[in-house]
Amino acid sequence: MLFDESNRLRPLAHAVIPGGAHTYAKGDDQFPEESPGFIVRGSGCHVWDADGNEFVEYGMGLRSVTLGHGYAPVVEAAARQMAQGLNFSRPATIELTAAERLRTALGVPDRMVKFAKNGSDVTSAAVKLARAFTGRDLIAICADHPFFSTDDWFIGTTGMPGGIPGAIRDLTVRYRYNDLASVEALVAEHPGKIACLVQEVETTEPPAPGFLAGLRALCDRHGIVLIIDEIITGFRWHLRGASHVHGVQADLTSYGKALGNGFAVAALVGRADIMALGGLRTDQERVFLLSTTYGADTHTLAATMAVLDVYEREPVIEHLHRQGRRLAEGVTAAAAAHGLQDFVGVAGRDSNLIYLTRDADGERSQPFRTLFLQELIRRGVIAPSFVVSYSHTDADIDRTIEAVDGALAVYAKALSDGVEAYLVGRAVKPVFRPYV
Repeated sequence: MLFDESNRLRPLAHAVIPGGAHTYAKGDDQFPEESPGFIVRGSGCHVWDADGNEFVEYGMGLRSVTLGHGYAPVVEAAARQMAQGLNFSRPATIELTAAERLRTALGVPDRMVKFAKNGSDVTSAAVKLARAFTGRDLIAICADHPFFSTDDWFIGTTGMPGGIPGAIRDLTVRYRYNDLASVEALVAEHPGKIACLVQEVETTEPPAPGFLAGLRALCDRHGIVLIIDEIITGFRWHLRGASHVHGVQADLTSYGKALGNGFAVAALVGRADIMALGGLRTDQERVFLLSTTYGADTHTLAATMAVLDVYEREPVIEHLHRQGRRLAEGVTAAAAAHGLQDFVGVAGRDSNLIYLTRDADGERSQPFRTLFLQELIRRGVIAPSFVVSYSHTDADIDRTIEAVDGALAVYAKALSDGVEAYLVGRAVKPVFRPYV
């Protein structure tokens, strides 16, 4: 497999775009040196790169393309709306229709909705509302969940805090997932100062019995706003999200990714008494909530409603879980067949799998992750994760398991001979690091 055109384009991209990509998770440092640098088109779960190589894709646009690339009902709905105009000087009627449609789909008829273009903005808007509603400054985030926003309040807590003043960084404190005692200790350490708790319901580890209920009760007892980030879990765990699956209701919830099947849409959904601070019907000090030129462009909202239609009409969630489970079982069996069950595995919910790679000492390993990625790509699979879509067929899963089997044969040799004997070039690196 050749990547001549991708390699020609790489330096040109880095000369024009910092990092060579507009999303860090898509950057060159996240993939092997022998990999497609640029994707030209996609159909279903298949993509073609700048050199014409074809791949089965996983991750699907950082988990945003849940139905599949170019999914006809969604594309057609957006195209019909585009012909009638994208953006006007007053709200379009579709903004009301889409907001009501989303409330109905989520089963929260008493909540308010605000659309935006990305998950970072709606989660940050929730934080701003919480601060205004409580009159407090501190934000408490779950330290075990990987990403909440591109804004300073979160990035200042990562390994890449450049450009963020210490005073801002000091306003975010952290607690541990599934450790209610750590939350209680944090609240006790900062009495009357924490505006909100921010976390996902579940990532690779499910909530422990009583944790979410305890969190909800703690927030109610201390007047803290509970913010749940459903950017990934919404429309992937269940049509109504992971909150519904695990029986917890946040005060404010952020949605995105699968909501638009790749179209740029996100939504903040929350209690009317809190959301009203960003509106025109409040006697309290107003909050400049979300106000963007393209926050509710009409074709994106048409696409959003088409996505909801597909979810309600077809067994999308069931398919995601079934195909993810099938893939997980295949990867697990292949690892066992090569004697690698202690070195390669999968984690997370079936609809949102990641894989784990370990070195000869049993430690999580970026070089071995890179080798595994490299060998999958050589076999026609591009998989920064094992996140499936509604377009992944049994044949795609079978092809992937076969590719995994071939990649693991090389992995086994690398454990004996050293990874450097098989890895081409440098290893991938974490996104959050202070220096290149």
